[in-house]
Amino acid sequence: MRLLVLGGTWFLGRALGEVALSRGWSVTTFNRGRSAADLPGVQAIHGDRERPEDLGRLAEHGPWDAVVDTIGFVPNQVLAAARALAPVVDRYVFVSSVNVYTGWPDEHLDETSELFECPPDANETFGAELGYAGQYGALKAGCERAVVSAVGADRTVNLRPGVILGPGEYVGRLTWWLRRAARGGPLLVPGPADRRIQPVDVRDLAQFAAHCATEPLEGAFNTTAPIGHASFAEMIDACIRVTGAGTQPVWVDPDWLTAQGVQQWTELPLWRTHRGVWAVNSAKAQQAGLRCRPLRDTVAETWAWMNSGGAAVIGEGEAGRAADHGLAAEREHELLSQWQQRSSQSG
Repeated sequence: MRLLVLGGTWFLGRALGEVALSRGWSVTTFNRGRSAADLPGVQAIHGDRERPEDLGRLAEHGPWDAVVDTIGFVPNQVLAAARALAPVVDRYVFVSSVNVYTGWPDEHLDETSELFECPPDANETFGAELGYAGQYGALKAGCERAVVSAVGADRTVNLRPGVILGPGEYVGRLTWWLRRAARGGPLLVPGPADRRIQPVDVRDLAQFAAHCATEPLEGAFNTTAPIGHASFAEMIDACIRVTGAGTQPVWVDPDWLTAQGVQQWTELPLWRTHRGVWAVNSAKAQQAGLRCRPLRDTVAETWAWMNSGGAAVIGEGEAGRAADHGLAAEREHELLSQWQQRSSQSG
């Protein structure tokens, strides 16, 4: 099996390369060579997907049984790559996002839900009026259409993950909760404790992407963990247990947090009150072979990775995104004091 990975140096692309190498596959990666070190054992080709000559040079290294694009998000760039590679790949797997749905994060979703409209040759300015999340979703929808138009629907699989966690995470979601739990003391956590969440482990997504590269699948697949996969409390308890700092969670009313101006999704990572954020139906992918490990395992193995020097594979640009996530210690202390005062007065 010959696999081409567009990306391949960090998080999903790196996890996919590791999966493929463990199966004895021949793996080629294509990236600019700036984000992180190449994975040992792959044939690394450095180039820029925005340069037609680099795409032409890449295609000369084919053919491949499949390509997985883990990094595309501008339709005209994805279209150019797909057109260059269509003659030298059998199957094309594109990693998209649940953001392609106009109803996310407010509605329950499945693969038949409405998508953003975006032409396959749109540039990065398309959809700017939609705001960051809407523009990202529209561009990803355009990317999906780009691959189908260049390669054909019968040779294309579009994967739509939501939140991806696990070893190698650079966004700063689970990693922030782990670092915060390791500091000890009272830990502000947004209620309710039984809120169900469905992040997917990066290694499970990588396994499924590899599966799609070899099986006669086509179309779109929501690649989240099953609805109800775990609770917020299970994630927090796992963070406290693996860090061993004796941290005590303080569950705080989400409406009160919102009234205090606490930013959902960033200041308190993975917290969002929208009813559809963790209501993405992924039964189709599960029936096709997606398997999701317990969230407690993802937490434990991410902590082990964080303490083993694994973060060295992450480039500076990606690691910098973690600074956008998490409450400052002073802000958390202030909120906890206000909440405890409020609770004592109401009690």
